[in-house]
Amino acid sequence: MKIVLTGDRPTGRLHLGHYVGSLKRRVEIQEKGASDAIYVMIADAQALTDNADNVDKVRTNIGEVALDYFACGINPLKSTVFIQSQIPELCELSFYYMNLVTVSRLQRNPTVKNEIKLRGFKQSVPVGFFTYPISQAADITAFKANIVPVGEDQLPMIEQTREIVRTFNATYREVLVEPNALLPENETCARLPGIDGSAKMSKSLGNCIYLSDTSNDIAKKVKSMFTDPTHLRLEDAGHTENNPVFIYLGAFAKDEHFKAFLPEYQNFGELKAHYERGGLGDVKVKKLLNDILQAELKPIREKREELAKDMTHIFEILKKGSESAREVAAQTLSEVKTAMGINYFK
Repeated sequence: MKIVLTGDRPTGRLHLGHYVGSLKRRVEIQEKGASDAIYVMIADAQALTDNADNVDKVRTNIGEVALDYFACGINPLKSTVFIQSQIPELCELSFYYMNLVTVSRLQRNPTVKNEIKLRGFKQSVPVGFFTYPISQAADITAFKANIVPVGEDQLPMIEQTREIVRTFNATYREVLVEPNALLPENETCARLPGIDGSAKMSKSLGNCIYLSDTSNDIAKKVKSMFTDPTHLRLEDAGHTENNPVFIYLGAFAKDEHFKAFLPEYQNFGELKAHYERGGLGDVKVKKLLNDILQAELKPIREKREELAKDMTHIFEILKKGSESAREVAAQTLSEVKTAMGINYFK
């Protein structure tokens, strides 16, 4: 059995980082029919761990994330799309898993450490946020998912889930399934930087290009993108490493794009070599990136606008998906409680 579980926190609209990091891959897996089941989760309960005082933000963005999913090609007839908080079995599983993980182990999780630093929590980190690797383990194991499409920054989370699975199965009985991370095939897609040159594209940092951005928004953001600060004159040799414009081109540019938008180059390699030896300006390179992103995002944006005209239907899909997902999670929870010996009335 090949079962896929993936999802996103509804703290804002989805951006290019989500798209190339895992969303595009999810659609490919779905359309290839290479899996037995695909579960796509809108992780609102997880979003509340650092937005407990702003529930409206999370509530509003559930619809936004769903629109992004369906506009990008997630098909509710082929994938089960559900809302995390509507599956109470996930909370119960998290509670049992908490007994299998130490505080020191959570403190060593690189993803948790980085996210705590990013949000400036220091010693005031909410317990729910601190333990979200355990919650994520519950999400994955509830559906016995063995394939989890993620960006490379989430690898420590998958490893912690694998540890929890091994500990549970060794302590009680073989019930849970160890997941494997599925990284983007293109290494450049593993983690897109922010348009400001920051290491990560982040909604909280405001350095994103969103899937729903207008044509003008995209053009303005590409024009303002950080490039090589030492590339001051046209004839100067440029650096492409750690240059966001070239990282984005590495993620999106295909040979056919050059034929359509910049025929003087046959491929990305030629463009890159010219920039590195000098004689190629940032304006020209940014224009190419803008043309490529406009072509990639236009059909997504247009489909999203059409879907947004009937939000009642969008939430009907989410309700049906949540009901279906809960049945699966309830079965896993029953098996977990049986293995633990706490199904007292059976």
